[in-house]
Amino acid sequence: MKKSIEEIAGETGRYSPAAFKFVYEGLGYTVQNIAKEPRHVSGQTLCEGLRRMALERYGRLAMLVLSSWGIKVTRDFGEIVYTLIDHEWMNAQPSDSIDDFNAVYDLRAALKDQFQF
Repeated sequence: MKKSIEEIAGETGRYSPAAFKFVYEGLGYTVQNIAKEPRHVSGQTLCEGLRRMALERYGRLAMLVLSSWGIKVTRDFGEIVYTLIDHEWMNAQPSDSIDDFNAVYDLRAALKDQFQF
């Protein structure tokens, strides 16, 4: 039987269950709103979808929310994705790599610096 997201998060201890849920839901968001080929979403495309979803949901607090879950850089999205792949919550193509999530963008700049005060 497949483990729940809460169990997976508890075992890894690195990210909160909310972070795992956010990334999992972000895949659906990305497929619906961004992906040109819905059967496969690259790491870079998923990162963009997660950025947009975070801004829609949390606005100026997006970086604070993600940081409180343990997400500080785009590689963290990849760590969560590959943990979910290991637990059969997501799938990857042979050409996919966790390195696809390395430094896709500066998370802090992408979530905070666009707001004018």
